[in-house]
Amino acid sequence: MRRSLFSVLISSILVFSSLAASTKEKVPVAIAIHGGAGTISKANLTEKQDQAYRAKLREAVMSGYEVLQNGGSSTDAIISAIQIMEASPLFNAGVGAVYTWEAEHELDASIMEGESLNAGAVAGVKTVVSPIAAAREVMEHSVHVMLSGEGAQAFAKSQGLTLVDNHHFDTPHRLRALEKVKARLLENDHASLHLDPLTSDYKFGTVGAVALDSKGNIAAGTSTGGMTGKRWGRIGDSPIIGAGTWADNSSCAVSATGHGEFFIRNHVAADICSRVKYQGVSIKDAGETVINDVLLPMGGTGGVIIIDAKGNIAMPFNTEGMYRAAVDVNGKVSVAIYRSE
Repeated sequence: MRRSLFSVLISSILVFSSLAASTKEKVPVAIAIHGGAGTISKANLTEKQDQAYRAKLREAVMSGYEVLQNGGSSTDAIISAIQIMEASPLFNAGVGAVYTWEAEHELDASIMEGESLNAGAVAGVKTVVSPIAAAREVMEHSVHVMLSGEGAQAFAKSQGLTLVDNHHFDTPHRLRALEKVKARLLENDHASLHLDPLTSDYKFGTVGAVALDSKGNIAAGTSTGGMTGKRWGRIGDSPIIGAGTWADNSSCAVSATGHGEFFIRNHVAADICSRVKYQGVSIKDAGETVINDVLLPMGGTGGVIIIDAKGNIAMPFNTEGMYRAAVDVNGKVSVAIYRSE
């Protein structure tokens, strides 16, 4: 009888352990990424270019998702995804970053964690191979939130990050874009006053990621080369916490892309999450309202990716297209470029 009871007890323990393991495996994780929003239509991309963008977006989102599946944090996941896009000439971040008026590259990035509200950012760095990695170092190993220029680069070096010559980020197609923009601005004799959005290259923009990990924590990160032909150390919304990046477990995580000046003025990323937190609306409704009803009437173009602590994902934009990809809590993968998708 004792052996029988003992056998039943052991069997029960094994069954419970199996159920616990099964439950653990089903903890929801999810991730979404973007590679910029703008005048992106099928007429502007060849079939080969279309396939190249989709392949790189899939590679990036699956890299982050693999981190999550292996128990990694949401921060680890977004860093993994963003670094793949920073290393690709297809996107305006890292390699492939647009040129400034002086034909250099000035890179910005930021990151924020939803559990602690800890955040870090770098702005105007020229030699840091991975700006998003530098933003993380600021978040985790300094008492500051944002560092800029030479100081940010010195800090990155002190943390053992890889530094490169600014020409590391050069690409021929971005140089042609700069030449085109400068020619039109000088032709209209207003280059010294401001940059005309109509002559700037918004076709390829900022990259970013948001993720939910197995511990229920969300995070957001954004990285960019900024605006083609930017001058005087111009900084957009990407490194500004609350404008281009925001994360709070009690509401949502957001990464933005678009005409940065408008995103700064409207505090877009934080505004979306505040609407979720205080109005009780869904991330879809909050995102659509801010992107289409707040930004667009002002002339602000772009989009955002959003995730909440349940793994719901929304990716609203008010342009012709936005490079985007996601893996939801059910493991469903989506990759899209155009509005019709």
